[in-house]
Amino acid sequence: MKSSYKKTLAALAVLATLPLAIANAYAADAAAPAGTPTLTADEIKQANQIYFERCAGCHGVLRKGATGKPLTPDLTTVKGTAFLKKTIANGTPGGMPNFGTGGELTVDQVDMMARYIQQPPVAPPEMSLEDMKATWKVIVPVKDRPTKKMNNYNISNVFSTTLRDSGEVALIDGDTKEIITILKTGYAVHISRYSASGRYLYVTGRDAKINLIDLWMEKPAIVAEIKTGVEARSVETSKFKGWEDKYAISGTYWPPQFVIMEGDTLKPLKIVVTSGIASETNEYVKEARVAAIVASHYKPEFMVNVKETGKVMIVDYSDLNNLKTTTIDTPRFLHDGGFESTKRYFMDAANASNKIAVIDIKANKLAATIDVGKVPHPGRGANFIDPKFGPVWATSHLGDDTIAVIGTDPVKHKQHAWKMVRTIKGHGSGSLFIKSHPKSTNLWVDAPLNKDAKISQSIGVLDINNLDKGVTVLPIAEWANLGDGAKRVVQPEYNKAGDEVWFAVWNAADKKSAIVVVDDKTRKLKKVITDPRLITPTGHFNLNNTMHDIY
Repeated sequence: MKSSYKKTLAALAVLATLPLAIANAYAADAAAPAGTPTLTADEIKQANQIYFERCAGCHGVLRKGATGKPLTPDLTTVKGTAFLKKTIANGTPGGMPNFGTGGELTVDQVDMMARYIQQPPVAPPEMSLEDMKATWKVIVPVKDRPTKKMNNYNISNVFSTTLRDSGEVALIDGDTKEIITILKTGYAVHISRYSASGRYLYVTGRDAKINLIDLWMEKPAIVAEIKTGVEARSVETSKFKGWEDKYAISGTYWPPQFVIMEGDTLKPLKIVVTSGIASETNEYVKEARVAAIVASHYKPEFMVNVKETGKVMIVDYSDLNNLKTTTIDTPRFLHDGGFESTKRYFMDAANASNKIAVIDIKANKLAATIDVGKVPHPGRGANFIDPKFGPVWATSHLGDDTIAVIGTDPVKHKQHAWKMVRTIKGHGSGSLFIKSHPKSTNLWVDAPLNKDAKISQSIGVLDINNLDKGVTVLPIAEWANLGDGAKRVVQPEYNKAGDEVWFAVWNAADKKSAIVVVDDKTRKLKKVITDPRLITPTGHFNLNNTMHDIY
């Protein structure tokens, strides 16, 4: 390993567990101004882990902000410990969770975190290709894997469900509603992506651990793994015809870079650093984190969102030795997004800028920039046919209770294309995901980060053919009948047939959680999936819909 990395983690197996790695990486003493609240060495390690798990995604590893506000000492020490404790405990209307009143943090932990964010931040270690190779394991070589599907599961309707706090994913049979298996993965898997053939499942934890799962095995199992950094959010696979399953790509929050890997082994092949000049300020940004990555169906290319610089890097993977990258400037703080219905245009949320950037992936250029509500957070968004405006794509918002509907047909509905044609009131702010399906007339929206338990524990649904009627609220957590706990309802996800919608009821790690299945046509409860092993379920991804970008 490189000397700087080796020195930082000398006493550790290479990034063996993320919380331990983060704790050690941050443990170096840094000079703090006089009067700064103190923490013990043990508190620093605990706070490092909590910050990574709960805060870094929005506020940044170096605490310079993006979706969330900056938390550097020059700002936090002025606010004072009492104010910071109140904010951490109660959350904010802009989408910050109520970590104290919501049950995620104890009173002592809230106090500790208020003191922690007044300390100078320390950067975790970098990670080279050689460092990644030191973590890379091929558990089942390609030659020893099945040459045909060896099980009777309808894998096209399998759901990969994140079990956030146990560091696992549950594979659930969408036909029988039974758990097929539970696999140990990285911490808090953020994304599950299926290969273009449907054989392989790639999952990435927030700790940047990637697991490759072979769905053809008699019992699906992990066949390879790697750590691509210290913190991550994205993984994707090559989808263009002739390149199916050839490559996988991982983008990391830290170090700020992405790596292209062999699709069937995860062997790291090529690293590209994303630090650079921001699109709107022309300032150099070191912590330029990689957020969403999508794969083109038109060309052998990946679209890589670089959050802080506002750059979409279109990466041509047809020749890794002579890598070609087209960089498109957009508004800053790119986060998530997905394709409109033709899959030609990438609808890209610059969430802290309150804008959607439209990227034409066939022409490789910015087609439009659209002002929307406060902090759009669409997931992949939702495509449907608006009875008045034709094909549209929708996003909900973290910072307000609106749903923005954008026209997406520049051919037959040119007058509406790339304009916000509707703003619909949802059932609450704090939304993370919105979803529909080509076979459905419903539009579903969650609000798991709303401070009001009645809102965070419910789901909103609208009739696409009668959007002016307004939102209907369904008490999903109440239907789950789990007893006490926060019970946030998150991420509507359709089954393959488009006649069921699945919701995760995300409770505390020591409480009961569940998956609730709703009949899409009747909007009635169909099934509650409960199991002691379903610990903090959050995201869940249907194979068919994820593989084909159906949303």
